[in-house]
Amino acid sequence: DLGVRLISLDRPGLGVSTPAPGRTFADFAADVRAFARRRGLGRTAMVGNSQGAPFALACAAGGAVSALALVSAADEVADPRFAGALPEELRRLVDLSTHDPESAEKVFAGFTPQAMWDLVMGGSPPCDLAVYQREEFAARYREALREAFAQGPEGYARDTVLAMGPWGIDLSSITVPVDVWYGEEDRTHSPDQGTGLTARIPGAVRHVVPGAGGAVLWTDAEPILRTLLGRLATP
Repeated sequence: DLGVRLISLDRPGLGVSTPAPGRTFADFAADVRAFARRRGLGRTAMVGNSQGAPFALACAAGGAVSALALVSAADEVADPRFAGALPEELRRLVDLSTHDPESAEKVFAGFTPQAMWDLVMGGSPPCDLAVYQREEFAARYREALREAFAQGPEGYARDTVLAMGPWGIDLSSITVPVDVWYGEEDRTHSPDQGTGLTARIPGAVRHVVPGAGGAVLWTDAEPILRTLLGRLATP
């Protein structure tokens, strides 16, 4: 109904995309620019969901997209302002990702599709579980996890170390429209539900959806996409 042409890119090491050890956020932005150029896409909008958020922000900062929606965005948890707000186990992983990324990658390389499923199911509020545990959704979610790990866990491990460590992205340089979406019940992706993250991006607008959680991309896709298309249409 919205006339959206949806393209999903596998980051290196995920799905069928060739692994690229040591890759960075800037590398992904360069990949997106090259892909858009070769496909003749012109002005494009991007949705960065969960751990995809910093990769999407790198694209916005690197001129690869013309509008951006961050949805249930994984925040920059290595930011010192969150030091006292993180659970102890997460704090240890953030410190390891920051100071010894190679060891951190080895830790995250221990994850499997089943472990990821268990992690999400164990940390989600009831409003999210009502979405994730629907038979059809659960089957597709599990299939997506299996596809993501088809080449092994290294792609996920590299992604996670990048996301948990300092991003090194100049958010103040972003000049494209950015909307930041969180479900009201989401306590997983950002200690302050993106309040500080939104403030760091010039002109960004924060939306909190009542009654929704981390599954807001699926429960409220229409308003998210309508808003994004509206930003893209604005000169």
